[in-house]
Amino acid sequence: MKFNYDVLVIGGGHAGCEAASASANMGAKTCLVTMDMNKIAQMSCNPAIGGIAKGQIVREIDALGGQMGLVTDATSIQFRMLNVGKGPAMWSPRAQCDRGKFIWEWRRMLDQTPNLDVWQDQADELLVEHGEAIGVRTIWGAELYAKCVVVTAGTFLNGLMHIGRKMVPGGRVAEPAVAHFTESITRHGVVSARMKTGTPVRIDKRSVHFEDLEEQPGELRPYQFSYMNKKGALKQLPCWTVNTNAEVHEMLRSGLEDSPLYNGQIQSIGPRYCPSIETKLVTFPEREKHPLFLEPEGEDTNEMYLNGFSSSLPMDVQIEALKKMPAFRDVKVYRPGYAIEYDFFDPTQLYHSLESKIIPNLFMAGQVNGTTGYEEAGGQGTMAGINAALKAGFAGSSQGETYNPFVLHRDEAYIGVLIDDLVTKGVDEPYRMFTSRAEYRILLRQDDADARLTEKAYELGLAKRDRYEWWVEKKKAIEEIETFCQGFAIKPRLINSGLEALGTTPLQFGCKLAELVNRPQLNLQNLSEIIPQLKEILNRPINRQEEITEAAEVRMKYKGYIERERMVAEKMHRLENIKIRGHFNYEELQGLSTECRQKLMKIQPETLAQASRIPGVSPSDINVLLVLMGR
Repeated sequence: MKFNYDVLVIGGGHAGCEAASASANMGAKTCLVTMDMNKIAQMSCNPAIGGIAKGQIVREIDALGGQMGLVTDATSIQFRMLNVGKGPAMWSPRAQCDRGKFIWEWRRMLDQTPNLDVWQDQADELLVEHGEAIGVRTIWGAELYAKCVVVTAGTFLNGLMHIGRKMVPGGRVAEPAVAHFTESITRHGVVSARMKTGTPVRIDKRSVHFEDLEEQPGELRPYQFSYMNKKGALKQLPCWTVNTNAEVHEMLRSGLEDSPLYNGQIQSIGPRYCPSIETKLVTFPEREKHPLFLEPEGEDTNEMYLNGFSSSLPMDVQIEALKKMPAFRDVKVYRPGYAIEYDFFDPTQLYHSLESKIIPNLFMAGQVNGTTGYEEAGGQGTMAGINAALKAGFAGSSQGETYNPFVLHRDEAYIGVLIDDLVTKGVDEPYRMFTSRAEYRILLRQDDADARLTEKAYELGLAKRDRYEWWVEKKKAIEEIETFCQGFAIKPRLINSGLEALGTTPLQFGCKLAELVNRPQLNLQNLSEIIPQLKEILNRPINRQEEITEAAEVRMKYKGYIERERMVAEKMHRLENIKIRGHFNYEELQGLSTECRQKLMKIQPETLAQASRIPGVSPSDINVLLVLMGR
């Protein structure tokens, strides 16, 4: 059997679902190939979306017209805004989800997406003709052809699971590994390597003594990820915290000689920022305890996830160690934690569009690019799906013509930072996004993703009319609040008693309301209690008024910082406009350091700005290139 499409997406995880959805919504005839239609967008590890910097990515996916925020809101059982004690550039939304309902909500989304077919099968071989990707052949012999192929295979490529000294091939527990697909790509010159990740034990909540745990409730405020959603309907549930102790550590150490991480069984590198419990013991031997978080897997299941207890130790060691904590003295588990090794492809072999530099029309997204996390995968999937559709001839380009890829810069989105880091710097461990990776954090806040991206997505045809109109309405409402505050005159005699009650210095002279908003003790909400005209504006019958008020306040309070950071970003854009790819034979440029020449030859950066971000390329090297460019 032969099938023909515009875009073919291999893998139904978070990257694959976003890629297929984006491509189909842009009008490309798309097929999503997945091994199990009942595990689409499976949350293989923690049943949560968002977190530090990850939450910003989800907001960006939503602003681009993606689905992750919508699905999360519909299936959320706890929402928290992290880092609210810091400035708004650091605020990060996070939601605990119902794992099973998350899958079926994604399935419902995909079923309702025009131009999208789903084929349940396993890709066995990438089909390449004249050096270009043209489709895949499956293990059942189906041949699916497409103008562009997006590979989002997660941890399935030659996946190998470890529990103690026991090793079982698989891409996830109880799911088979994909044995030959990597080789069908590397035979064309693409370089692959191995990475490792892991997941914790799953616990039966009926066996837990909750009186020995500390409850961690969610937010009372109606936070949500998607700008388009109404409040979710699921029951909100608490999470719980507990600490390990000396007895737990002693039991875990007794199993280290059988740990695949320390007996030579696993050679690849795991995620630095999500280490296994045994790695914590070895790396921090002085620590007497480590925090763990017990999180529900859904609103009507007994399965619970023990965050912080990722492990590949023998199952008896894991279970006996758990019993050394009072809350788990009678613990029953559904399955122990395990580690998994899998193939990935060096992301420096990709353009910023996520298309392969070696095999044209082949795009890659997610863990196959060396990242970790649902959000990082979803962001890459969105961009790969957009660019695959563009190259296939949708949104203004034609197949075979030179197309203009859709690329987000580092000052436009965390997704832009993520992809630029991958293709410019490469990875030597699973890449995880943090706010510290972005140099323009004040411009990349979680509250303004729609301001940065929705109009771009609407021009592409990805964000639909309702999303665009909501952004226009929100933008107008924010500007009305700002205009009012900048123009409304405050008289000291009418407001000083109220200011003193709010713990701030009374006025000596009159001022504009915007000046009061800038005071740290004041905000629009408490000022509205003493200024009736402001309260009237903030209580308008408009959707998501609280979110609009918060966005307007952030823009006013941090106006100077935002403008200064935007000026810095604009200076960097001058280097972004200097194209250098194909201009130089770096081997012959003796004015550059040896390391610089080697790195430039490997990465082949598109612009001078990208070259400046490559490790080993110094400012003096950039100056040499500027001189050679006549700048």
